[in-house]
Parts: sequence; C-alpha cells; structure tokens
Amino acid sequence: MRIGMLTSGGDCQSLNATMRGVAKALYNMYDDLEIIGFEEGYKGLIYADYHIMKPSDFSGILTEGGTILGTSRQPFKLMRVADENGLDKVEAMKHTYKKLKLECLVVLGGNGSQKTANLLREEGLNVVSLPKTIDNDLWGTDMTFGFQSAVNIATNAIDCIHTTAASHGRVFIVEVMGHKVGWLTLHAGIAGGADIILIPEIPYDIDVVVDAIKSRTKKGKRFSILAVAEGAISKEDAQLTKKELKEKKKTSPAYPSIAYEIGAQISEKTGQEIRVTVPGHMQRGGAPCPYDRVLSTRLGAAAAQLIKKKEYGYMVAVKNNDITKVPLEEVAGKLKTVDPNCSMIQDAKDMGISFGDN
Repeated sequence: MRIGMLTSGGDCQSLNATMRGVAKALYNMYDDLEIIGFEEGYKGLIYADYHIMKPSDFSGILTEGGTILGTSRQPFKLMRVADENGLDKVEAMKHTYKKLKLECLVVLGGNGSQKTANLLREEGLNVVSLPKTIDNDLWGTDMTFGFQSAVNIATNAIDCIHTTAASHGRVFIVEVMGHKVGWLTLHAGIAGGADIILIPEIPYDIDVVVDAIKSRTKKGKRFSILAVAEGAISKEDAQLTKKELKEKKKTSPAYPSIAYEIGAQISEKTGQEIRVTVPGHMQRGGAPCPYDRVLSTRLGAAAAQLIKKKEYGYMVAVKNNDITKVPLEEVAGKLKTVDPNCSMIQDAKDMGISFGDN
C-alpha cells in the first residue's frame, strides 16, 4: 500500500497534526505501508519532488505549527496553463502519481486546493482531501482545522488592545484576516468584546460606524474597538463592478489596507485619535490549540478509514460535531459565507455590537 500526501495553499497551525492523524491510523491498519510526502504542495507532485516518509516523521508533530512537507500556492486557474518550459501540469501530476504506483493521494488544503483535488479526481486519480483554512469558508463542513487556533490568536490581539485603548481613550482598529468571508473576524470580534465588527458579507456605511462611536462617547465610554476583516467593503464600493472598483482605487488615496482607510475616515469625521493594529500572519502561526488538535486527529483517522474502504473522491468534513464525508465535486468552487441574517449576527446586534449597516 503506497499513499501520497501533500499540503497545499496557505499554511495554518494544524497541518502537521492532521497528517499525523492520517498516518498513525494508516500505520495501525496496514503492516506494509509506504507514505510518499510531496514537497511544497502540488508543486512537488508536478515536478516529482518527494521523499519516502517514515513513522518517526509523524512523531512529535501534534503540537507543531506549519507543515513538515512545506507548502506553496498553485492557483487553480493556472493548472491547465503550461509552465514556462511548456510542461502540462495536469499530465505531469498524473504521471508522477502513476509512476509511483500510488493507491491514493491525500490532499490537505483550502478552496483552491480542493478544486485541484477534484480536477485530479476527474482525471481518474484516487483522492481523499481534508479541510484546511483559518477562514472556515469551505463549503460542506461546519469547521475547518486551523480556524479555532486563528480565532484564539485574533481574540488575544483584541484582548491586548483593550487595556491600551482604555488607558488612552482612543479608537482602535484590529484588522483580522479574511478577504472574502468574515467568520474569523466575527468569532474573534465577539470573543474579544469588539464594539464594531465589519465583515465582507455586510457592506458598511462609514456614517453608521461613526455614529456608533459617537454614541459610545456620549454614554461615557472613553474608547471603542473595531474588529475589521481585511476584505471589509463599504456600501458604495459594494455596488461597483470589479472593473469600476479597480479604476476607483487608482484615483483614490493609497492606504496600506482597509483598516487604515476606515481609520482615516473616522479621524476626519470625529477628530479622535485612531490606532490600527494588524496581527497579520501571526494568525496562521504557532502551535495548534487543543480544539484543533482533537479535530485534526479525528479528521485524519476518518481519512484513513475512507482509504481502507477505497471510498475515494471525498473531502472529510464535520457536520453537527460528527465526522462525515462530502463528494469533492460538491465542495469544489463553493464558498461558505456568513449569512447576514444568521442568529449569530442577530445575537451580536442584540448585545449592542454594530456591523456598520444600520
């Protein structure tokens, strides 16, 4: 039995823990097992950059962040485009798979990685995938590994900002990762006690944001904290086409990110001092939290079961805290976004948290 394994896309805290879950379960199931690790994600599969892994490689990595195999971003939209040397990437991946006589390829990755995994399934390869992303935006699963660890870090950043914000009586903006979806900002914002939460799914009105800050000031609150997703967008910009938005950015003042733009607008309208904090890649780094370690172990063991049963073409998923499977063709290309009318948003609004919409 020979299994291929790779980690693709952005890194996160629990990739090693998940690989460990898959490997340890498989080693317990088979006496004659060989695991081939591909370096730097699909790049390793394309260019046959791999090594044979040993059981000892999977020991001591439960608490280790990052990925022992390395990772890289290989955009799905370029998978059918030949490289600079004219190499057909899809055919190259198939060739490597067949040359090594793999029974199955295990893919740990997010949205783009799942689309490529499905492409390989369509090309006739046996694939089992696992849901990785700090954004928790993969369709078909309630939870992705890496998400809770990132929530913990982003929440800690907001917690730390609270004391300095209270001391100086300032408005602080904490920019949280999330270009297209707001799960991370929503969870961290609520957990960190943010007063205003801005996410991509709910376009904001800057005047509503300013009114929320002024209302707090009138009530004797000396500071306000905003949790802002890096993909937050104003109501005006949300009405523009991609082309129109691109043209607008060419003529608008250049800001490092959306948090700085919002900060400048708030300062202009209120006269208050604004400070911006961007935790950035800290949110993807460090050791996985206990929740993710447990989740990764369960997901990994379930992936091994699918391989044992020869049930290929699935992503292992979480539904109502049970581990299940979802066909890759149903997952590929779909995004799980925050429903602006969901109970979690309403609960937060009932607590007085503003989302900048009304």
